[in-house]
Amino acid sequence: MNAVREDAGAETAQTDDETRIVEALVARGRLKEADLARARRLHAEAGGGLLALLGRLGMVSERDHAETCAEVLDLPLASARDLPEAPPELLDGAQAMTLRFLKQFHLCPVGEIDGRLAVLMADPWDGYARQAVALASGRALAPRVALRSEIADLIERWYGQGRSAMGAIVETADGETTGDLDDVEHLRDLASEAPVIRLVNLVIQRAVELRASDIHIEPFESRLKVRYRVDGVLIDGESPPANLTAAVISRIKIMARLNIAERRLPQDGRIMLRVQGKELDLRVSSVPTAHGESVVMRLLDRETVVFDFYRLGFTDEFLPQFKKVLDQPHGILLVTGPTGSGKTTTLYTALSQLNTPDVKIITVEDPVEYQIEGINQIQAKPQIGLDFANALRSIVRQDPDIIMIGEMRDLETARIAIQSALTGHLVLSTLHTNNAAGGITRLLDMGVEDYLLTSTVNGILAQRLVRRLEPDHAERYAASPEEIEKFDLRRFQPEGDIHLFRPRASERAPTGYLGRTTIMEFLVMNDALRRAVMRHAGMGELESIAREAGMRTMYEDGIAKALRGETTIEEVLRVTEDA
Repeated sequence: MNAVREDAGAETAQTDDETRIVEALVARGRLKEADLARARRLHAEAGGGLLALLGRLGMVSERDHAETCAEVLDLPLASARDLPEAPPELLDGAQAMTLRFLKQFHLCPVGEIDGRLAVLMADPWDGYARQAVALASGRALAPRVALRSEIADLIERWYGQGRSAMGAIVETADGETTGDLDDVEHLRDLASEAPVIRLVNLVIQRAVELRASDIHIEPFESRLKVRYRVDGVLIDGESPPANLTAAVISRIKIMARLNIAERRLPQDGRIMLRVQGKELDLRVSSVPTAHGESVVMRLLDRETVVFDFYRLGFTDEFLPQFKKVLDQPHGILLVTGPTGSGKTTTLYTALSQLNTPDVKIITVEDPVEYQIEGINQIQAKPQIGLDFANALRSIVRQDPDIIMIGEMRDLETARIAIQSALTGHLVLSTLHTNNAAGGITRLLDMGVEDYLLTSTVNGILAQRLVRRLEPDHAERYAASPEEIEKFDLRRFQPEGDIHLFRPRASERAPTGYLGRTTIMEFLVMNDALRRAVMRHAGMGELESIAREAGMRTMYEDGIAKALRGETTIEEVLRVTEDA
């Protein structure tokens, strides 16, 4: 009778812990109320653990689950990746636990702490698992929280065959991709095998865990290469074998609704899916190469995008003058920089500031990256004749106040944008140039008349993205006399000791960097610049005039941010031409 009471008490405690963790996930914004309600309905039918169900449904990510468990249950969060390659000597009682038991309950004994058995657990709230380990080992426990996938990898590394998660999937894959690869049905069969589906899902899941912006899948003669772009830098990932190339590429093309039989022409598509509790929008591009099709997937996490100027890297020096230009009733505001420098996000942030009930905003984009309530967004489709220029002609008849053009690609688009600005519209757009002054010379080179340019362009913002230092572990050090002289640091800090920062690896940020921030320069059109444009002055002269009027270059903005500890000098040199 007492044993029954104890079991009931343990079950109640487990339910209480689960409830507290679920409430904490909702409070921290890691779980949506609507998702929780749906999961509760399924839980009522299927039974089992609610938290486990949330994980299986992809409503809560492994990391969010682990961090919240550690916080609510007041347990340390550990990383299984920091443990040695070989398992420790078998601990007293630990040998009583079978490999099947460890895998079923996602736990692994890792050592001894103050006479207690240290155990990594994915579900530390599971009272049954804790009791079973205590009974099997005859020891008191010291639980540690870890990610489910890391524990699975650790068990495989220590007690299995040393395979990774991808290795285990590949082992179950057929591997036979011989046959007619021009046969659509054969390709569809290859892509529909469970191991191939799990493998592609694992690649996307890894990208989400790494906070990657792009996944590159590149076929070569002897292997299929997978790389992830994290904070603007490409890193190698674990790759499937070359014999699965056709199956993996076909699977991605089926998900993106592309033509799997067409392997000679580039194709573009889109995948909408949910991974680890995040609503993801993947833009897929495939191009034919010598050894098959190369696929790049760009990840847009709609839930984490925050349209806030300060979060983007705007400072109190930049923001007032940028907003002043943004508040002009008509004219053109350009944002310039190479691909992947955050131009579109800056424009969306500007639009979300301008988006009030008393103005009409229309955009023409290719593609529409983020959907904003209250803004009319048009997706350009050049293949049916709906390019930027044609869409712009129709937009002007829609009586807008503000127009956003995804990119000024040609003279025709630029001319219509200028006509729109002259007739009382505010036009926002992007250009591919290296700096702000280059925006003026690019428009002149396109064939835009100088008198039209000077009367419409209000300001040009040039920007780059640099990796942001993880603030809690960044190492502060005194700048050497050589660094002070080489980078002219006294210009930014005339007195006192000058300190710089360097990245230090941590559990949260293995590279020492976490996220990115913007460095920028903002050229505001004035009378001196207009006179220089009319006489077709060179880019260097235009930049000198703008600097005399108070413009700070991207390099200078980057050095100032490096001195504040937001980034490093190495990052600024990596992305600016002034280096």
